[in-house]
Amino acid sequence: MGVEKNIAVINGDGIGPEVTEQSIKVLNAIAHQFGHKFHYTHCLMGADAIDKTGNPLPDETIEICLNSDAILFGAIGHPKYDNDPNAKVRPEQGLLKLRKSLQLYANIRPVSTYAALQHLSPLKPKQLDGVDCVIYRELTGGIYFGNKTISEDGNKASDDCVYSREEIERIAHLAFKAAQQRRKKLTLVDKANVLETSRLWRKVVQQMASQYPEVTVDFLFVDNAAMQLILNPKQFDVILTENMFGDILSDEASVITGSLGMLPSASVGNGGALFEPIHGSYPQAAGKDIANPLGSILSAAMLLDHFGLGKEAEKVRQGVQWTLENGFVTKDIDPVNFYFTSTIGELISDFVQDKFPTELHPENIQLRKSTII
Repeated sequence: MGVEKNIAVINGDGIGPEVTEQSIKVLNAIAHQFGHKFHYTHCLMGADAIDKTGNPLPDETIEICLNSDAILFGAIGHPKYDNDPNAKVRPEQGLLKLRKSLQLYANIRPVSTYAALQHLSPLKPKQLDGVDCVIYRELTGGIYFGNKTISEDGNKASDDCVYSREEIERIAHLAFKAAQQRRKKLTLVDKANVLETSRLWRKVVQQMASQYPEVTVDFLFVDNAAMQLILNPKQFDVILTENMFGDILSDEASVITGSLGMLPSASVGNGGALFEPIHGSYPQAAGKDIANPLGSILSAAMLLDHFGLGKEAEKVRQGVQWTLENGFVTKDIDPVNFYFTSTIGELISDFVQDKFPTELHPENIQLRKSTII
C-alpha cells in the first residue's frame, strides 16, 4: 500500500537549488516505482529569503514546515553576509530560528566510507575500511543559544553555555536507541574535566545507561575524541555530544569520506524532521551544474527512512553506491572525467526504477550526459 506525504522544500542559496532538484527527481522516481505520492511545497529561507522579503525565515515558511511530514533542505549562506561581520540580518539566523521553532533538538550525521573514494581521503586506506559511525549532536541548547553580551566599549564579550537535564535526556535516549539497533556502543564526548555543563552531561548519561544494559558506554574528552576520529575512526559506533562539540567533530568526520559533498544529515525533534546535506552553499559553483548531489540524495534516503520506507531508502543508497563504483562522479571527485549534477540525479532516478540493463558499459554513457546507448 502506497503512502502519501507532504514535503516542504527549502532550496536555499548557492548550490542548494541544484542539489535539491536531484533529490526531488530521485524521490519522484521512488514514488513512481513503489506507488507512493509525495506533495512538495516550496518555501524561502536564507540569503534568498532576505533578498526577497528582508527576513531570513519568513513566518510563512515556519507555517508550511510545521504542517509538513518532513522538510528537504538545500543549503544557506552567501559571501555578501559571510564577509560582513557587521551584518545585522544573516542567512544562518534563519536556520537557528527554524531549529528552535520546530524543536529540532537532535542532529544525526552518519559517517561511512566508500572504497571508490578512498584515494580522496586524507587518511590511509587501512584506517578507512569498516568506518561506519553516526554522530548525535544536540542542536538547540548550549553556547550557540545561550545569553550573549558585549561590553559598551566593545572590549569584553561573553557567551553562556547552558544545559538542562531534560535537554540531555531527550537526545541521549535517541542515541541509546540507535546504538541498540547498531553495534551497541555509545561514546559520550564532553570536557568534563573543565566544564560544569559537561559534568552534568556525563552524570545524566551514566544514570541512563542502566536503562540500556546491552549498550556499552564510554566517555572521551573532546580533544582526545578529535584525535581518535583521525587515528582510528572505525572504533566509533554512536557518538553523542553537545552542540558546539558536535558541530566541530561532525565537520572533522566529514573529510574522512573524501568529499564534503557526500554526507547527509537529519535534524529531528518534537515538531518535525529536516533533511539536508552537511555541505555549505558553495556559491562559487552555483548554476554551473557541477556540485555533488549525493549528500542531498542520501539525505532524501534518510527522509524515506523517517517515513518508515526502509526498502525504498536502501534502493536509493544502492543507487549512490552504483554510481560511485561505475565512475559516474562529479567534478569534486574526478576533475577530468566528471558528470554533471543533473546527470547524477538522472542516473540514480533511472537506477531506482530498474531502467538499466544488467550489464552496463560506462563507455556507452557520454561524459556529462546521461544518454545511455
